[in-house]
Amino acid sequence: MLLWVPLLLVACAIAALSCARLCLAAVEAAARPAPPPEPERARALSLAEAAYLSGGPLRVADLTLLSMHRHRRLLLAHTGWVTVVDPRGRDPLERAVLGAIGPEEQCRTAPIRPLVAAADPVRVLADRLVTNGLAVPDGGRRSVAGGVRAVRGALALALLLGAAALLTAPQADMASVLGWFTMPVVLTGGCLLIARMEVYPYTRWASPAGQALLGALPPDDPLAVVATRGVRALDDPELLAALTAGRGARPGH
Repeated sequence: MLLWVPLLLVACAIAALSCARLCLAAVEAAARPAPPPEPERARALSLAEAAYLSGGPLRVADLTLLSMHRHRRLLLAHTGWVTVVDPRGRDPLERAVLGAIGPEEQCRTAPIRPLVAAADPVRVLADRLVTNGLAVPDGGRRSVAGGVRAVRGALALALLLGAAALLTAPQADMASVLGWFTMPVVLTGGCLLIARMEVYPYTRWASPAGQALLGALPPDDPLAVVATRGVRALDDPELLAALTAGRGARPGH
């Protein structure tokens, strides 16, 4: 047997399995019945709801920190430290922030975000949005996103194995190698393209109904802009530095 044939079989098998996984995840996500929005959903989204639908729990934490700073309940320093000005939380999210800061009333901003994101008020907010049909259930989002990553990995592996096959194949087999390895590359690449067009909404936090409501937010409200676009939308460099200091991810994540 030619040495490149086993490489082709491996590439085709992994490509087929990864594409099947993504297709099954997309079908399950699409088939999951979403409850119809409640009558109260006719009202506009709150900023916290918009933040969750746009960027998830960490975006809610960012928005709450910024809102408290704007209302002079916290002081966000460009060095990445936050200081409590008013220790009375006006709502559960503000109380979650104050609890994450601790009794010393001063700490770095970076550790606060995951603590607030995992707090009960954010989970309650997420459950309410899922119940109302505005947010994607966590399981559906994770399964489709995992399927997309698997297909991307299969595509990269097919290209790598194809390159290895070209290096080991006889000169006379070059055309055959290129032709056969086109199959797993086209399969995985086409699957990713279809996923981008058809199932991409399921990888977001917001369902299609939630995405429709996000478009109704006032475009001139600075807090609404941060809720939908993240802290990268801030035009104040010192405030941006205060909210992103010590993070490993890009601003807005």
